[in-house]
Amino acid sequence: MQRLIRIIGIDPGLRRTGWGVIESDGHRLAYVASGLVTSDGKADLAYRLVQLFEGLTGVLAAWQPAEAAVEHTFVNKDASATLKLGQARGIALVAPALSGLVVAEYAPNMVKKTVVGAGHAGKEQIAAMIGHLLPKARPESEDEADALAIAITHAHHRSWQMLETVALSEAAE
Repeated sequence: MQRLIRIIGIDPGLRRTGWGVIESDGHRLAYVASGLVTSDGKADLAYRLVQLFEGLTGVLAAWQPAEAAVEHTFVNKDASATLKLGQARGIALVAPALSGLVVAEYAPNMVKKTVVGAGHAGKEQIAAMIGHLLPKARPESEDEADALAIAITHAHHRSWQMLETVALSEAAE
């Protein structure tokens, strides 16, 4: 049995950044906490980014995860919105990195495929699977549910990576 690891999933957004903390022993998943870090939409961009950074830093200090996973930014038709999302995503990468955490990144389709089984699953399907995989979780927003899905994706993929590493080392012996 693998050791218990605490993972935070982060769904970056400039208005609302979702976060979800789970624990995994390689086979089982357990819900720990989830929530939102928000920024003041009336404030200048720099101050909104500071709000996100301080909020995430507080979450990391409170829940003490060992690893972090962040969703990749998708590109949409509005270049300005994509750039702002990218800046919020930068905060979501920097905050755990400054805390010394390993930070993994996953594409939205990878998260959906891992959690739901289909790369183009809808938000309601993700929320339903979160309820199945983490029965104690009660995310109050799509951002929280997405963050938990990102954490679950990391838990599954890190387990496979560890199994591959063990298999490669045994084959080399």
